[in-house]
Amino acid sequence: MPIPMDIATFLVQCLNAVQYGLLLFLVASGLTLIFGIMGVINLAHGSFYMIGAYMAWGLAPLVAAHLAGGFATVLAIGIVLSVLLGYVLEWAFVSFLYRRDHLQQVLMTYGLILVFEELRSLVAGNDVHGVAAPASLAGSIALGDLMSYPVYRLLISAVCVVVALAMWLVLARTRLGMSIRAGASNREMSEALGIDIRFLYRVVFATGVALAAFAGMIAAPVSSVYPGMGNAVLILSFVVVVIGGIGSVRGALLAALLVGFVDTFGKVLVPQASGVAVYVLMAAILLWRPEGLFRRV
Repeated sequence: MPIPMDIATFLVQCLNAVQYGLLLFLVASGLTLIFGIMGVINLAHGSFYMIGAYMAWGLAPLVAAHLAGGFATVLAIGIVLSVLLGYVLEWAFVSFLYRRDHLQQVLMTYGLILVFEELRSLVAGNDVHGVAAPASLAGSIALGDLMSYPVYRLLISAVCVVVALAMWLVLARTRLGMSIRAGASNREMSEALGIDIRFLYRVVFATGVALAAFAGMIAAPVSSVYPGMGNAVLILSFVVVVIGGIGSVRGALLAALLVGFVDTFGKVLVPQASGVAVYVLMAAILLWRPEGLFRRV
């Protein structure tokens, strides 16, 4: 039986909000791990999202020409490269910031933004690039007589849910997660108990970079690839971290979904005020709960 057009439109916007919120969660979850556990204000986090998108654009033709597996191979290679990038960056730069004040952290990570932007300009230019979605996921699902929804967007939501569940399992059910929670609670005591905090922090930072880059890779076929694409994502990611509670992954998930719905329906219902709707939400929640929706991991 055909779905009435008004209901179909509402369903499409709900799906858009969920997909956008879950994608934002991937970026914000890495940021909340780095900020909440390591205590580092990482302004370069949005650049990792951009790097992931450019990796998807650059690796796609190489994989198509020399390897099998298509876009899944692109994602696998991109994840490995982003983990290595995060590990090296933590060793070379971030490891010197733990005992420094927040101003030095901001200056260092802002410098990384400038470096990444210049490298992006030299390597890929300043044009807007498109990344093709996998051919097997290029179809749409009908919602009513005149409306449909892309299968690839549904896949993005499904993948984000799987990643969120995997993160919860690792943090709540594994020895690594226990060590991360202990290091976030009391670094000195954790070191006294034999936990290698330096290695642990490198793992956390590399994971945060990989999450942001992975979000950029899977978003590339939907949003295209263009200079400065990480800037807006960075601002919204900090909003999600503040709303959800600094260091809380489940808070980041709930906050990202709230931001996704407010932003999506704000653009539909009150487009002239949609730019401030998310920040009004943040202000309202902070007035109610200054520490955010949840506590640390």
